[in-house]
Amino acid sequence: MPTPDEEPRMFTLRILTQLASDVRREEWDALVADESPFLEWGWLASLEEARCVGGRSGWSPQHLALFEDDRLVAACPLYLKTNSEGEFVFDYAWANAAHGAGIEYYPKLLVGVPFTPVAGRRFLVAKHLHRPGIVKMLGKALRDLCDENEVSSVHVNFCADDEAEALAEIGFSERLGFQYKWRNRGYGAFEDYLAALRHKRRKEVRRERRELASQGIEIATVRGSEIPDELFAPMYELYLTTVDKYVHGRRYLTKRFFDLLRERFRPNLTFITARHAGELVAGTFNVQKGGALYGRYWGTHQEIRFLHFNVCYYATIEHCIRDGLERFEPGAGGEFKWLRGFDPEPTRSMHYLRDPRLAAAVQRFVQAEKREVDRVMLAMLEQSQIKREAAGADLEDDAG
Repeated sequence: MPTPDEEPRMFTLRILTQLASDVRREEWDALVADESPFLEWGWLASLEEARCVGGRSGWSPQHLALFEDDRLVAACPLYLKTNSEGEFVFDYAWANAAHGAGIEYYPKLLVGVPFTPVAGRRFLVAKHLHRPGIVKMLGKALRDLCDENEVSSVHVNFCADDEAEALAEIGFSERLGFQYKWRNRGYGAFEDYLAALRHKRRKEVRRERRELASQGIEIATVRGSEIPDELFAPMYELYLTTVDKYVHGRRYLTKRFFDLLRERFRPNLTFITARHAGELVAGTFNVQKGGALYGRYWGTHQEIRFLHFNVCYYATIEHCIRDGLERFEPGAGGEFKWLRGFDPEPTRSMHYLRDPRLAAAVQRFVQAEKREVDRVMLAMLEQSQIKREAAGADLEDDAG
């Protein structure tokens, strides 16, 4: 926001319903800069053009954009939601409570990336502007949109710490969660990563890698321009094997989306494949940017023992070490990740409920939930430190 000795800035707020036609890619990505790859025009516009969002998907793009003299200077990916699918910050209990109180919960407004539980900044702000003030401005605009259109609520999922703090100052409630993430602690090779695990776990990982290799499975990593065109269709088929396996699985993504990513997003992609006798049997679809790798989709045509851990974790960690990446974020869920050297890290989301009765109930809920999340995370982090110290002692014993 302008300081007292500055001329007042003239801003205009607009709603963008189609990124491909409403804003130039260069303008949008200039705001994204080094932030999450999932905020880039190539990802979000491809979701829209491939009909993964819009129509009957429950996700209607309503991106909030701030212009200064017709120049895009701030924005956030915003959707009008008619369901709670594909969000990963679960509010079904809130919807049920609203229904029981006679409050219409849908539609609602959601700031986030569809089907993508990756934390990071949600408000894109040009560097020449005062970021905290602009985040508050956009937060107030979201709140006004909610009130004026009689929408039940606004949800800002998996946001950054500075955004959570700014939104809390204007009446949003914070919800805390956690995800397991792998951090590169200066490892020079995969064996250095193993050295941070307890002796028993190291033996298990080595055995799982040996047994998969003994079955003739060959694992390879291809990145960016190295990815052949003909691999995108098989990766889509692998994606379907996972979502079709579970009752709760949803085909959120389309083949057209994978085709568009091939054209627009290939530099950010890293595929890990598993082949038997030259035939593709499994693979993972990962996104890479800066010092981070994000695991997104996994699939397999054959149920082979230890295949999942090898392709989704061991080969991926090996790639991160080889490329000097700082962290690997494999996505939501999975306490088994903790056993393999992933530590819990907090995620934050912010929520504004228009009806004061529902707002009060949600505030009580998130406060109780936060106490439990804090307790679980503290216990797991303490155990992680104990395990790392014990791993060092194990190595000394092994050497002795």
